[in-house]
Amino acid sequence: MRILFMGTPDFAVPSLEALIREGHQVCGVFTQPDKPKNRGMKLQAPPVKVCAQAHDIPVYQPVKLRDGAALALIQELAPELIVVAAYGRILPDDILAAPPKGCINVHSSLLPAYRGAAPINWAVLNGDKETGVTIMHMAHDLDAGDIISQAATPIDPDETVVALHDRLAELGAELLVDTVARIAAGTAQRTPQDHEKATLAPMLSRELSPMDFTRTARQLHDQVRGLIPWPAAVTTLGDKRCKVFSTVILDQKTDAAPGTVLTAGKEGLTLACGEGTVLGIVELQPDGGKRMKAVDYLRGHPIPVG
Repeated sequence: MRILFMGTPDFAVPSLEALIREGHQVCGVFTQPDKPKNRGMKLQAPPVKVCAQAHDIPVYQPVKLRDGAALALIQELAPELIVVAAYGRILPDDILAAPPKGCINVHSSLLPAYRGAAPINWAVLNGDKETGVTIMHMAHDLDAGDIISQAATPIDPDETVVALHDRLAELGAELLVDTVARIAAGTAQRTPQDHEKATLAPMLSRELSPMDFTRTARQLHDQVRGLIPWPAAVTTLGDKRCKVFSTVILDQKTDAAPGTVLTAGKEGLTLACGEGTVLGIVELQPDGGKRMKAVDYLRGHPIPVG
């Protein structure tokens, strides 16, 4: 099938590679403009652009989608189908209507749950036991189109959002290949979403970072693993603000007030949390410092216990 692919970050790369591997004619790739990164602010190409160029696929990086130029380009490319995976732009109605077989989206949740920008993070933050990917027809409203196919996967209680992201990217690519084949064969079904069951997954912000130790150790553990690598969970240890990157829920109870430091030495860094639960901090990064094991940090930064 002749396909125009739209995507930007790492999540979208397995889907693009799967379409190429299956022999589809990817006539072009739309991706976000290069952005300056790191201290040198050197322009860096999005991962999807790098992948497309490696396969000699034309890359387009329109700044606007509503001025008619993008639509004219799409009409010139004449795709049968547009496939979108984490493009990061809302497609106007005239582009949605352009390809004869429509526009489909690879979304990293089991819709109608977690519509929006950060579905993987919110599934982890909320301590969900299961998530998955959805391939849907795109509609005017965000992530509200008819479902074509879905695949579910369990979330390990200690799995970070980084690991889950990579698994869902591969799962989405597998599901996409099967779905595109059914669209080509004319056998793909459409199932309207139950909009009353829709939940939202808004963009992340630093307001989510502060750790509140009146919450349980499980809730804080979910917060830590759900905010990696940005904005990261944050707490103050001693007089130093630290990002927390790895924690463990301890199988013990305490009568100490939430936030009390229970141990801070060779035996590890543990704190009292809500409902008498206990959380161990395994890896952290103090402001102005490097990421390190908590036991290594404690050697140069003793923290009072109790």
